[in-house]
Amino acid sequence: MPPAHRTRRRFLRNALHTTAALALPSAARAVTAPAATHAFSFILLGDLHYDKLSHHDMRWLQEHKAGDLSQINNYTRITADITPRLLATVKETMAALAATPETRAAFVLQAGDLVEGLCGTAELSALQNREAIAFLESRKLGVPFVFTKGNHDVTGDGAVEAFKEVFHPFLTQQTSSFKGGGEVKSACYSIEHGNAQFYFFDAYEKPSLEWLEAALAKRTAQHCFVTIHPPVVPYGARATWHLYNSEKDKPRREKLLDLLGKQNAFVLGGHIHRFNTICRTTPGGGRFAQLAISSVVGSAEVKPSTQLDGVKDYNGDQIKVEPKHSPETETARRAVYATEAPFVKAFSYADLPGHAAVTINGGSVQATMYSGITRNVYRTVDLTKLLNS
Repeated sequence: MPPAHRTRRRFLRNALHTTAALALPSAARAVTAPAATHAFSFILLGDLHYDKLSHHDMRWLQEHKAGDLSQINNYTRITADITPRLLATVKETMAALAATPETRAAFVLQAGDLVEGLCGTAELSALQNREAIAFLESRKLGVPFVFTKGNHDVTGDGAVEAFKEVFHPFLTQQTSSFKGGGEVKSACYSIEHGNAQFYFFDAYEKPSLEWLEAALAKRTAQHCFVTIHPPVVPYGARATWHLYNSEKDKPRREKLLDLLGKQNAFVLGGHIHRFNTICRTTPGGGRFAQLAISSVVGSAEVKPSTQLDGVKDYNGDQIKVEPKHSPETETARRAVYATEAPFVKAFSYADLPGHAAVTINGGSVQATMYSGITRNVYRTVDLTKLLNS
């Protein structure tokens, strides 16, 4: 590395350490989880893609990601106009949950792509991350905010470094009051609350699978939640967007499926920007449940235009929900569903964004999905029953 580059990296590293700390208001450092009990709730958010046009080096964007400018404009609009209203509704949900001690929300869990990324420089990536944290703190949710790494969180020059330098200290503060919490040194970490263990899986670093295997081997809690940004089980039109989807990664996929099945895990995710539930069996005799949502709400009024329900709908015709998506890969995507279908025992899908409240009470785990920026209930899913479908 040339001397000038080393100097710049040292300057940036020091600046990021300082500004990351300054970005955490006293309220953020003081937030603690409610006392652990065997009955509690948490709020589940999907992709948010926090963004502003000022976060982007437009020359870099034109040279490297010109096709993404339209989505950046859209996410910028949503960040300014819709997301604050969504989080105001989340606070209303939390207030309603707090009316009953057994359902009080202990934390907010976000399933990745907290930010849009694609900033173009390390400085702008760090700025975007700091402003995302400041925005969250301005909402005064009053509970820890934890999240997994999404692909957009680490996309663009300097984004990987900025994630570590800004988000790791933030997550350290947010997890410090949980059993098993502490210094977050990677996007693979875990916390325990009540009778549940929560594992956050970094889908973009190769050692993550070995970390998960070792972490799960130490599990003692009754319930196991694993948050992974991309789907483990594919759904919708984008059948090749699931984790370990390539032929060379097939052994890793089989290992992941086996780990989740043996733990009867609840897998939480996003990435596809759709609501989804699935129960999948594994060759080793286990099974796990998958719940995914999106929190990218395009307008104040939303309703699903496509809904699929039941294993009868888990087939290659799913790709019709987005007819313009990669028509040249139709045969390959249909083949994915032909392979997966024998293992799927329950399935639902809807192109509806919003937020969810997941309530754990003893052996029961239920998720209530709210539509858009409202508290209108779209669906309540008994995740324990789903797991045993």
